[in-house]
Amino acid sequence: MMERGLERLELLSKACLFRNAQGPAFAALAELKELFSMQTNFFARKFCCPSTSLAPVLLPSPRETHFWYILPDEVHNESLLKQYMTVLSPCERDYVISIKEDDLKKKAILARVLVRTTLARYTGYQVSPQSLKFRKNIFGKPEVLWQLDKKWNPPLLHFNMSHTSSLIACGVTTNAQIGIDVEEKQRKIKHNIAAFARRYFSPQEAEFLNTFSDPERQRKEFLKLWTLKEAYVKALGRGFSAAPFKTFNLQLKTDGGKKIQATSLSDAEVVLETLDDQHDLSTNWQFALFQLAGSHYAAICVEKETNIESKETDLLRLQAWKTVPFVEDEYVSGTNAVIPFSGISGD
Repeated sequence: MMERGLERLELLSKACLFRNAQGPAFAALAELKELFSMQTNFFARKFCCPSTSLAPVLLPSPRETHFWYILPDEVHNESLLKQYMTVLSPCERDYVISIKEDDLKKKAILARVLVRTTLARYTGYQVSPQSLKFRKNIFGKPEVLWQLDKKWNPPLLHFNMSHTSSLIACGVTTNAQIGIDVEEKQRKIKHNIAAFARRYFSPQEAEFLNTFSDPERQRKEFLKLWTLKEAYVKALGRGFSAAPFKTFNLQLKTDGGKKIQATSLSDAEVVLETLDDQHDLSTNWQFALFQLAGSHYAAICVEKETNIESKETDLLRLQAWKTVPFVEDEYVSGTNAVIPFSGISGD
């Protein structure tokens, strides 16, 4: 029975990757669910896929973001790290080899492997992780350079990644630019927060941070705000020099309208306005803010669909996984690993 299930899984992976798949692929999926329902936890909200190959993943739906992250401290297997090296491009391998410090070397490997394996999974085995090619725009934002193929149309994927010393993340969307940022909740701020905000943030944001008399509370709200602003700049793909933090303002939108003096960035929808003569900065973006893995603040900025005006669409649908490439995926949306603060749908 397990062998039969694996045969059907192979059909599924080749024919049912994309949401418009029909016919035998969906019949295979229905049968596969039945076959595995009494045998494994494959279709549970939390699942693992031990494998030396890549399990396919459905493309994100409109207004949906997929969020993958890896915890470097959980990866210790030297054989696995050697396998990861085979996934890198020659230039990437040369760069990794040049890194002297072992911990930094491992994180450099994991960051590149996370992006390559994640994106390859959305192609239904049409592209291998090691064959993916990338280019950077003039501001340094990476994007996939798909190879033209008359027999296959590549998915319209957009991705962005972020990392700290203890977590590496990759966000994926279709047909919409994305920027993400992660920051450790316990990160210490060397500067005086009020003075720093007055110099680099908008006047409204500086005023918002100045309302917190408790230094610890102020530090947390500063980190949340920084994470949101960083995600926006990365979504624009233009770099900090082309979109300084002081040239745009993040406000909190409530039922009564816009206000900056809410009790927390977790209390209301985050909206964007540009300042002064920065008309070249688009405001057509939506934001999501959440706690990740109990240890990080994470922010997502995604380009809005211009042809949809429903209030419901202001909330982003988030699907999140903790992963170890080639070893296991753990679906963590709806668990304590992902605690929404703002902008995330409860679907």
